[in-house]
Amino acid sequence: MADADLLDGRCDPRFAAVADAFAAGFANGRELGASLAIEVNGRPVVDLWGGHLDEARSRPWERDTIACTFSCTKGLAAIALLMLVDRGVVDLDAPVAKWWPEFGAAGKADLPVRFLLTHEAGLSAITRPMPFGSLSDWEAMTDALAEQAPSWEPGTAHGYHGVTFGHLVGEVVRRADGRTIGTFLRDEVVSPLGVDCFLGLPAAEDARTADMAIELVEGAPTFFSHWKPDGLGSKSFGNPPDCNVIEHTNTRAFRSAEIPAANAHANARALARIYGAYGRGELVAPDLVTESGRIHVDGHDVVMDLPSRFGLGFEITMPDDEFSFGPGARTFGHNGSGGSLGVLDPDAGIALGYVMNRMQWTTRRDDARWFPILDALYAAL
Repeated sequence: MADADLLDGRCDPRFAAVADAFAAGFANGRELGASLAIEVNGRPVVDLWGGHLDEARSRPWERDTIACTFSCTKGLAAIALLMLVDRGVVDLDAPVAKWWPEFGAAGKADLPVRFLLTHEAGLSAITRPMPFGSLSDWEAMTDALAEQAPSWEPGTAHGYHGVTFGHLVGEVVRRADGRTIGTFLRDEVVSPLGVDCFLGLPAAEDARTADMAIELVEGAPTFFSHWKPDGLGSKSFGNPPDCNVIEHTNTRAFRSAEIPAANAHANARALARIYGAYGRGELVAPDLVTESGRIHVDGHDVVMDLPSRFGLGFEITMPDDEFSFGPGARTFGHNGSGGSLGVLDPDAGIALGYVMNRMQWTTRRDDARWFPILDALYAAL
């Protein structure tokens, strides 16, 4: 049976073209397994899933299947910290060292919390060589970050903290609140909303968790194909070494850890519902929602060596770019390595989640799977 024949779920007839675009990914062989969920003004209009959890195609993707969303996790981590900001527990403009005293070493005593969210902290690359497995070792990661000096003067440039973002933000949450960021998200976001999302996946959930697979599109450019071996991009994503071993993401060691930059396991319904609640001011005040989705840094990213644009922890859409999230000028959220996406368009009232398990590292629009879905969605509005 072809994966396209395994699609299930519901879709408002008005958005039938969105369902067709989602199904096309299976028909053309780009999808292995995936889920797609969309809310418009708080109303679920699309909730679809299909394909398989594994490359052997022995287990069908079900309604409650979850998968690693990689950097979509950063948006969730940002929400956790912003909830503490909203409650007056954390001040964005106060030094990180106020809550995490050890962080003040090596010239970082005055580095503000804000710079952790805007990728201006200069801590994208851990300078101490880390052994394999360190990505899952919270204390090893936070100790290394606390002791080192920034790679650039904080606040003078921005560069994507692809690996370290979560430990930086998560340690502030832990120090300020007392709970780990995974526990905070479970208690304050996931459980109240009743969604399937885990930062620190229990072993009991493995049976419904999709295995991640890789498919490199032959000849297609990637976000890292232009990096130099000694450049900041390579350094940022190469240490600890487990950052680059996709097979490791299917292990119990990776799944059980809290890696708030990269390993929230969720389905599309969870991402859509979380972003919908966030956009409606259910998690933080509406003014902070607006401020967090405003452009705070824009231009050349010194890590990615590409243009990038960030709000307070969120990627901001870059229209007519490979990193566009559709035509909405104020759309923000976060994508995940290989293709997952969670975004909010506050003007159109759209909250969207898309989660998949066949990773494609391409920056070429023709090969990206969410573009046809977004095109069909906005055409239906």
